[in-house]
Amino acid sequence: MARLKLKKLEEYLQCVDGFEQPKILLEQYPTPPHIAACMTHHMQAQHDDIEGKLLADLGCGCGMLSIAATLLGAQLSVGFELDDAAVDIYRQNMLDMELPNADCVRANVLQLPGSKWDNAFDTVVMNPPFGTKHNAGMDMRFLDVGMRLATGAVYSLHKTSTRTYIQKKSKEWGARSSVIAELRYNIEASYKFHKQKSKDIEVDFWRFDVSEL
Repeated sequence: MARLKLKKLEEYLQCVDGFEQPKILLEQYPTPPHIAACMTHHMQAQHDDIEGKLLADLGCGCGMLSIAATLLGAQLSVGFELDDAAVDIYRQNMLDMELPNADCVRANVLQLPGSKWDNAFDTVVMNPPFGTKHNAGMDMRFLDVGMRLATGAVYSLHKTSTRTYIQKKSKEWGARSSVIAELRYNIEASYKFHKQKSKDIEVDFWRFDVSEL
């Protein structure tokens, strides 16, 4: 059961500051408050994977998912983010919302395996780069890292067009996987090359059970 109702959680997340100057090479698109609220509320209400848990947010950006998890009672939320500017915004968001049990580590997510963070978290959540532009396959590399860091479950967003491939890979990894929801991810125009004000992308919200790996 979740300690906050979905609507109230989304209201809190509307106050989270996003990227000031997003970087296209890092595919910096903020997770919309509605999607972040739905994701994390489901994680807690249906699977009890947040409250009292140690949680990692990979490629956390400005902290939308971390903040949602903290509001839902995570014992500790740790974001991992490569970009200095995003780390600063994440930390300021936490201060502004008076959430002490969260922190952000400046790190390259791909370099986390083999470190002290292996198997350090109950739950991992992420909205990874979808692997466009110069980052082909990046979403799967993030997912692989998540499975190394988590002992319970990994939650992730991926383009629906990659569903068959992800099902195949999760079987190879030995993880039980399921698509929790099919979402329409609205990306607002935030880069000069964007010709439309916004664009909807079909996205799957996945849960990977890694408890038996």
